[in-house]
Amino acid sequence: MKKRIVMFLWSVLVVSTLLAQSKHKIMIIPFESKLYMSQIDHRINAETKLNQKQIKDEFRRSINVELAQALKHQMECLDLLKDTIKYKKDLINIYKNIRFHYEKVPNQANYKPPVPEKNNKTANIKNGQVLNETSTEERFMNAEITNAALIPTLYAKYKTDLFLFINQLDIISTAIDEMGMTSNRSLSLHYTVYSVDAKEINSGISTVSFPSDANNPRKIASAYINKIASEIAQRIALALNKKDALPH
Repeated sequence: MKKRIVMFLWSVLVVSTLLAQSKHKIMIIPFESKLYMSQIDHRINAETKLNQKQIKDEFRRSINVELAQALKHQMECLDLLKDTIKYKKDLINIYKNIRFHYEKVPNQANYKPPVPEKNNKTANIKNGQVLNETSTEERFMNAEITNAALIPTLYAKYKTDLFLFINQLDIISTAIDEMGMTSNRSLSLHYTVYSVDAKEINSGISTVSFPSDANNPRKIASAYINKIASEIAQRIALALNKKDALPH
């Protein structure tokens, strides 16, 4: 009996040690304001009286909050919008050292990092808005790190070994009812996750539908974006399990 208790306690200790060793810390990087596309801002303004900049800011903050909420059970989170004064220089530096381009949406069931296509162009941005590319295949906005020193610098400063880039937010009206009013909408979040060795361990797009009577950014976030956050958190967990299973 004593032997079994000793073995049980030993197994608990081993598991606890492994969990402690594999503890991750993730940095959540919000999307740039120019990478926000919405077809419902006029409806949000009519209900909340928020202007376009305030609407963008609400979505930026709310998305980071929901992602941190979904990820906090797996790892420590560093939300760069938690203290905009403290992290302002870091955020500016990050934006300066990444570029965006469209890639084919990866298959999450058998994830492999997107391979840059021949003659692939960076995102076409005009008047602060992304212009969609014409393509028969579904694509998402991917983030590419252009400065090899970026990740090591952020890790040295904050001990974050994972980096979640929110690349773009799309809010689209998807249906019109007989009264000419939008009856359904979709919200899509484009993202990329890098590990501390600057490897892309997951990326893609996550989409949720929501009704036309939801016109408050915070309420949309708590009722619908939280589902996207949960899905992305699950994908990150799977990516880490896959990464840890690889021979070192």
